[in-house]
Amino acid sequence: MNIEFNKNEDINKQLAFHVKSRLKQIYKGGGEKSAAKQKEKGKLLARERIDYLIDDNSDFLEIGAFAAEGMYEAQGGCPSAGVVCGIGYVSGRQCMIVANDATVKAGAWFPMTAKKNLRAQEIAMENRLPVIYLVDSAGVYLPMQDEIFPDKEHFGRMFRNNAMMSAEGIVQISAIMGSCVAGGAYLPIMSDEAMIVEGTGSVFLAGSYLVKSAIGEDIDNETLGGATTHCEISGVTDYKHPNDQACLDSIKKIMSMLGAPEHAGFDRIKPAMPKADPKELYGILPENREKPYEMLDIIHRLVDDSEFEEYKQLYGQSIVCGLGRIDGWAVGIVANQRKVVKSKKGEMQFGGVIYSDSADKAARFIMNCNQKKIPLVFLQDVTGFMVGSRSEHAGIIKDGAKMVNAVANSVVPKFTIIIGNSYGAGNYAMCGKAYDPRLIYAWPSAKIAVMGGAQAAKTLLQIQVASLKAKGETITPEKEAELLRETTDRYNSQTTPFYAASRLWVDGIIDPLETREVISMGIEAANQSPIKKAFNVGIIQT
Repeated sequence: MNIEFNKNEDINKQLAFHVKSRLKQIYKGGGEKSAAKQKEKGKLLARERIDYLIDDNSDFLEIGAFAAEGMYEAQGGCPSAGVVCGIGYVSGRQCMIVANDATVKAGAWFPMTAKKNLRAQEIAMENRLPVIYLVDSAGVYLPMQDEIFPDKEHFGRMFRNNAMMSAEGIVQISAIMGSCVAGGAYLPIMSDEAMIVEGTGSVFLAGSYLVKSAIGEDIDNETLGGATTHCEISGVTDYKHPNDQACLDSIKKIMSMLGAPEHAGFDRIKPAMPKADPKELYGILPENREKPYEMLDIIHRLVDDSEFEEYKQLYGQSIVCGLGRIDGWAVGIVANQRKVVKSKKGEMQFGGVIYSDSADKAARFIMNCNQKKIPLVFLQDVTGFMVGSRSEHAGIIKDGAKMVNAVANSVVPKFTIIIGNSYGAGNYAMCGKAYDPRLIYAWPSAKIAVMGGAQAAKTLLQIQVASLKAKGETITPEKEAELLRETTDRYNSQTTPFYAASRLWVDGIIDPLETREVISMGIEAANQSPIKKAFNVGIIQT
């Protein structure tokens, strides 16, 4: 091990530790006082409910833990967007769990809460995962109702998804464990089965105060929409339970009786750990995001037995393609090569850049994986497509479009891990969020933007300086340097994985050592959804 390796290792371990430290703070939800109030009512907290529900010693893959971080400071913050979502195992069955966090604004729905719930439902629908809703919410956060209520991807889309999943035979079970008000009341009742906790659970379109205001009727919330009312009078709910634990036990029992899902048939053998030590990932990835490194060194620490069958090894070398296994699952890997390579034609290809031959190779490989029914894994560290006259004359736009076409029309499940840079059209070609990866996670070293910080800041500075000069202002060298520094800092703050994760551009930020587990759980989920659509590309096929 050399000094550079040790320096990289220290930096990347610090980044991973920083992620875990921020997660610990997020896991506190609305804080100790809010948690104590929930406890006084005899309720479990959202994460405690999930821990009780999932199988002992099983994994829980959280979706959107960083959602809304730093976005609603004026409203007092909204950790994890006020809802905990993830893929877990209940009675041996993999499912999507969605639990409102009542310690955060009484579980009210912010705009990012809706976006996160829709992402959870999207994952469930794509993979035909049963959904368990643990409902405890005061409904829409009224001061921001215009940003959550009326649009296509807003609050109402969830109920549309409820209806579609039910029609498609995707099981949905809801537990009303606290408030369930107004439009939010439809979510549990549009599920296939609904249960309610006595004394704490309630569901109604309008609470007692609004009823009094609207029609003058005096009635308490329990009589209006409590467990006794809905289990004995209205028939709205199907089961009544004395406490959270009994309610969660009932869900476990129901889940234990579900019929086995139809499988897609993705190939899996007995898993094996990589022969190359995965812990060395920390030292391989350079501290400087522009510095070259060997992507195969990363791949060999992710795949079983460190075995990787490389496709077109000596052609289009700025992208690495090949077959391997991750936790036993057969996968096709498409990764950006970060070292500088020399083609057989004698041309130098720079790390992280997609060239015409690389795009052509990747497109062909993606087609092959679709033909063989092999899931795809994209490892992103890309600065974009190559520019300049040589590339334009070689047809970089055509070849790039061919690759994007193959990614967009791929029918096998896709999983994206952003290792380093994810810039411009490279983000698209390497299966960014817009191209429907089943899961997309970032390492702490990731950077996501339309272009690198230095180039973007200089471009933005030129625009800003021109605007100020047009207004008659004099720009001194000192002023220009100050503007550049401010612009660079602002732009760089928007390229971090935390900024991306807070807006759900990625499903989360993971320690590099968690990569195999994330991909394996993702393929296991995808294997419950048979492929029913034939692979076919559009007009650019040759």
